[in-house]
Amino acid sequence: MYNNNEVISYLQANNILALKLDHALTGVGKAVSNQIETIGAGATRVLYYTSCFTDEYQDVCQKQKSEDIRFKNGVIYLLRNGSVAYDMLKTYFEEIFKYRTSEQLEHIKKMLMAVNIHIAASSLTNAGFALATATFVAAGMNLSLELSALAGGKAGGVVGAIGIYGIVQKAADSAHRLHITYPAYYSALYAQELEMMYFLIEPLFERAEALKAQWASDESMADIITRMIR
Repeated sequence: MYNNNEVISYLQANNILALKLDHALTGVGKAVSNQIETIGAGATRVLYYTSCFTDEYQDVCQKQKSEDIRFKNGVIYLLRNGSVAYDMLKTYFEEIFKYRTSEQLEHIKKMLMAVNIHIAASSLTNAGFALATATFVAAGMNLSLELSALAGGKAGGVVGAIGIYGIVQKAADSAHRLHITYPAYYSALYAQELEMMYFLIEPLFERAEALKAQWASDESMADIITRMIR
Protein backbone atom coordinates (compact mmCIF):
# COMPACT_ATOMS: atom_id res chain seq x y z
CA MET A 1 0.00 0.00 0.00
CA TYR A 2 0.99 3.67 -0.41
CA ASN A 3 3.41 2.94 -3.25
CA ASN A 4 5.21 0.24 -1.29
CA ASN A 5 5.57 -1.89 -4.43
CA GLU A 6 7.53 0.91 -6.07
CA VAL A 7 9.88 1.11 -3.09
CA ILE A 8 10.45 -2.63 -3.07
CA SER A 9 11.04 -2.62 -6.83
CA TYR A 10 13.85 -0.13 -6.39
CA LEU A 11 15.33 -2.21 -3.59
CA GLN A 12 15.20 -5.31 -5.74
CA ALA A 13 16.59 -3.52 -8.79
CA ASN A 14 19.64 -2.52 -6.82
CA ASN A 15 20.25 -5.94 -5.24
CA ILE A 16 19.30 -4.63 -1.81
CA LEU A 17 17.53 -7.82 -0.80
CA ALA A 18 20.54 -9.95 -1.63
CA LEU A 19 23.52 -7.72 -0.87
CA LYS A 20 25.42 -8.36 2.36
CA LEU A 21 28.27 -6.10 3.45
CA ASP A 22 30.39 -6.44 6.57
CA HIS A 23 27.85 -4.60 8.70
CA ALA A 24 24.71 -6.12 7.17
CA LEU A 25 23.70 -2.82 5.61
CA THR A 26 21.12 -2.42 2.87
CA GLY A 27 20.18 0.58 0.76
CA VAL A 28 18.95 1.90 -2.55
CA GLY A 29 20.89 3.08 -5.59
CA LYS A 30 20.91 6.62 -6.96
CA ALA A 31 19.93 8.32 -10.19
CA VAL A 32 22.58 8.35 -12.90
CA SER A 33 22.70 12.15 -12.87
CA ASN A 34 23.79 12.07 -9.22
CA GLN A 35 25.80 8.84 -9.28
CA ILE A 36 29.17 10.50 -8.77
CA GLU A 37 27.90 12.34 -5.69
CA THR A 38 26.56 9.11 -4.21
CA ILE A 39 29.74 7.18 -4.88
CA GLY A 40 31.65 10.01 -3.25
CA ALA A 41 29.45 9.81 -0.16
CA GLY A 42 29.90 6.04 -0.06
CA ALA A 43 33.65 6.31 -0.41
CA THR A 44 33.72 8.86 2.39
CA ARG A 45 31.70 6.55 4.62
CA VAL A 46 34.02 3.65 3.87
CA LEU A 47 36.96 5.90 4.66
CA TYR A 48 35.38 6.80 7.99
CA TYR A 49 35.42 3.11 8.84
CA THR A 50 39.22 3.21 8.89
CA SER A 51 38.69 4.91 12.26
CA CYS A 52 37.79 1.49 13.61
CA PHE A 53 41.49 0.72 13.63
CA THR A 54 42.34 3.61 15.93
CA ASP A 55 41.33 3.90 19.56
CA GLU A 56 40.68 7.65 19.49
CA TYR A 57 37.96 7.40 16.81
CA GLN A 58 35.95 4.50 18.14
CA ASP A 59 32.94 6.80 18.64
CA VAL A 60 32.82 7.50 14.89
CA CYS A 61 33.10 3.80 14.13
CA GLN A 62 30.36 2.82 16.57
CA LYS A 63 28.06 5.58 15.29
CA GLN A 64 28.31 4.29 11.73
CA LYS A 65 27.79 0.70 12.80
CA SER A 66 24.64 1.75 14.61
CA GLU A 67 23.39 3.66 11.54
CA ASP A 68 24.02 0.64 9.31
CA ILE A 69 22.03 -1.62 11.60
CA ARG A 70 19.18 0.87 11.93
CA PHE A 71 19.07 1.36 8.15
CA LYS A 72 18.82 -2.40 7.74
CA ASN A 73 16.04 -2.52 10.33
CA GLY A 74 14.18 0.25 8.48
CA VAL A 75 14.29 -1.75 5.26
CA ILE A 76 13.10 -4.87 7.10
CA TYR A 77 10.21 -2.79 8.49
CA LEU A 78 9.37 -1.70 4.95
CA LEU A 79 9.33 -5.25 3.66
CA ARG A 80 7.27 -6.60 6.57
CA ASN A 81 4.78 -3.77 7.00
CA GLY A 82 4.71 -2.19 3.58
CA SER A 83 3.56 1.27 4.64
CA VAL A 84 6.72 3.01 5.78
CA ALA A 85 5.88 6.37 4.14
CA TYR A 86 2.39 6.35 5.61
CA ASP A 87 3.66 5.36 9.05
CA MET A 88 6.19 8.18 9.06
CA LEU A 89 3.51 10.64 7.98
CA LYS A 90 1.14 9.39 10.68
CA THR A 91 3.85 9.84 13.29
CA TYR A 92 4.47 13.36 11.99
CA PHE A 93 0.83 14.40 12.21
CA GLU A 94 0.44 12.78 15.62
CA GLU A 95 3.35 14.90 16.81
CA ILE A 96 2.07 18.21 15.45
CA PHE A 97 -1.57 17.69 16.42
CA LYS A 98 -1.14 16.26 19.90
CA TYR A 99 -1.22 19.64 21.66
CA ARG A 100 -3.99 21.20 19.58
CA THR A 101 -7.53 21.46 20.88
CA SER A 102 -10.64 20.19 19.10
CA GLU A 103 -11.49 23.79 18.23
CA GLN A 104 -8.10 24.27 16.60
CA LEU A 105 -8.48 21.05 14.62
CA GLU A 106 -11.92 22.19 13.47
CA HIS A 107 -10.41 25.49 12.38
CA ILE A 108 -7.69 23.71 10.37
CA LYS A 109 -10.28 21.40 8.81
CA LYS A 110 -12.44 24.35 7.70
CA MET A 111 -9.45 26.14 6.16
CA LEU A 112 -8.59 22.99 4.22
CA MET A 113 -12.17 22.65 3.04
CA ALA A 114 -11.98 26.23 1.75
CA VAL A 115 -9.28 25.07 -0.71
CA ASN A 116 -11.20 21.91 -1.60
CA ILE A 117 -9.27 19.54 0.66
CA HIS A 118 -11.66 17.42 2.65
CA ILE A 119 -10.08 15.45 5.50
CA ALA A 120 -12.50 12.64 6.30
CA ALA A 121 -11.84 12.39 10.02
CA SER A 122 -14.42 10.29 11.87
CA SER A 123 -13.77 12.41 14.95
CA LEU A 124 -11.81 15.53 15.74
CA THR A 125 -9.65 13.90 18.37
CA ASN A 126 -5.93 14.47 17.96
CA ALA A 127 -5.28 10.84 17.02
CA GLY A 128 -8.27 10.63 14.68
CA PHE A 129 -7.38 13.79 12.79
CA ALA A 130 -3.71 12.74 12.54
CA LEU A 131 -4.72 9.38 11.10
CA ALA A 132 -7.11 10.91 8.56
CA THR A 133 -4.64 13.57 7.44
CA ALA A 134 -1.80 11.07 7.05
CA THR A 135 -4.07 8.82 4.99
CA PHE A 136 -5.05 11.72 2.71
CA VAL A 137 -1.46 12.88 2.18
CA ALA A 138 -0.11 9.37 1.64
CA ALA A 139 -2.85 8.49 -0.85
CA GLY A 140 -1.83 11.34 -3.13
CA MET A 141 1.90 11.13 -2.51
CA ASN A 142 3.91 10.40 -5.63
CA LEU A 143 6.66 8.54 -3.86
CA SER A 144 8.05 7.23 -7.14
CA LEU A 145 9.18 10.75 -8.02
CA GLU A 146 11.10 11.00 -4.77
CA LEU A 147 12.63 7.58 -5.28
CA SER A 148 13.62 8.33 -8.86
CA ALA A 149 15.87 11.04 -7.50
CA LEU A 150 17.60 8.45 -5.37
CA ALA A 151 17.48 5.22 -7.33
CA GLY A 152 18.79 4.52 -10.76
CA GLY A 153 20.76 2.10 -12.87
CA LYS A 154 22.42 -0.77 -11.11
CA ALA A 155 26.20 -0.61 -10.89
CA GLY A 156 28.36 -3.61 -10.39
CA GLY A 157 31.39 -4.55 -8.36
CA VAL A 158 33.10 -2.22 -5.93
CA VAL A 159 31.55 0.91 -7.47
CA GLY A 160 28.07 -0.52 -6.99
CA ALA A 161 28.78 -1.44 -3.39
CA ILE A 162 30.19 2.01 -2.63
CA GLY A 163 27.19 3.62 -4.35
CA ILE A 164 24.85 1.63 -2.15
CA TYR A 165 26.91 2.61 0.87
CA GLY A 166 26.56 6.20 -0.33
CA ILE A 167 22.80 6.06 0.03
CA VAL A 168 23.22 4.87 3.62
CA GLN A 169 25.41 7.91 4.21
CA LYS A 170 22.78 10.17 2.68
CA ALA A 171 20.10 8.52 4.83
CA ALA A 172 22.27 9.16 7.88
CA ASP A 173 22.77 12.79 6.85
CA SER A 174 19.01 13.17 6.37
CA ALA A 175 18.32 11.71 9.81
CA HIS A 176 20.92 14.04 11.33
CA ARG A 177 19.27 17.08 9.73
CA LEU A 178 15.92 15.98 11.14
CA HIS A 179 17.48 15.52 14.58
CA ILE A 180 18.69 19.12 14.49
CA THR A 181 15.58 20.76 13.00
CA TYR A 182 12.77 18.76 14.64
CA PRO A 183 14.11 16.71 17.59
CA ALA A 184 10.66 15.59 18.79
CA TYR A 185 9.74 14.09 15.42
CA TYR A 186 13.18 12.51 15.11
CA SER A 187 12.75 10.90 18.54
CA ALA A 188 9.33 9.55 17.58
CA LEU A 189 10.76 7.97 14.41
CA TYR A 190 13.80 6.70 16.30
CA ALA A 191 11.56 4.86 18.74
CA GLN A 192 10.10 2.97 15.75
CA GLU A 193 13.53 2.46 14.11
CA LEU A 194 12.38 4.56 11.15
CA GLU A 195 14.61 7.62 11.37
CA MET A 196 16.98 6.18 8.73
CA MET A 197 14.01 5.93 6.32
CA TYR A 198 13.19 9.62 6.66
CA PHE A 199 15.23 10.37 3.52
CA LEU A 200 12.39 8.82 1.49
CA ILE A 201 9.99 11.60 2.46
CA GLU A 202 12.47 14.41 3.11
CA PRO A 203 11.98 15.97 -0.37
CA LEU A 204 8.23 16.22 0.31
CA PHE A 205 8.88 17.78 3.72
CA GLU A 206 11.35 20.27 2.27
CA ARG A 207 8.96 21.28 -0.51
CA ALA A 208 6.09 21.78 1.94
CA GLU A 209 8.33 23.32 4.64
CA ALA A 210 6.71 20.74 6.89
CA LEU A 211 9.26 20.92 9.68
CA LYS A 212 8.10 24.46 10.48
CA ALA A 213 4.89 22.89 11.79
CA GLN A 214 6.35 22.65 15.29
CA TRP A 215 5.93 26.43 15.58
CA ALA A 216 3.08 26.92 13.11
CA SER A 217 -0.23 28.66 13.71
CA ASP A 218 -3.43 26.93 12.61
CA GLU A 219 -3.35 28.94 9.38
CA SER A 220 0.26 27.99 8.67
CA MET A 221 -0.48 24.36 9.47
CA ALA A 222 -3.31 24.33 6.94
CA ASP A 223 -0.92 25.82 4.36
CA ILE A 224 1.68 23.13 5.09
CA ILE A 225 -0.87 20.34 4.65
CA THR A 226 -2.05 21.91 1.40
CA ARG A 227 1.50 22.00 0.05
CA MET A 228 2.08 18.40 1.08
CA ILE A 229 -1.00 17.31 -0.85
CA ARG A 230 -0.49 19.49 -3.92
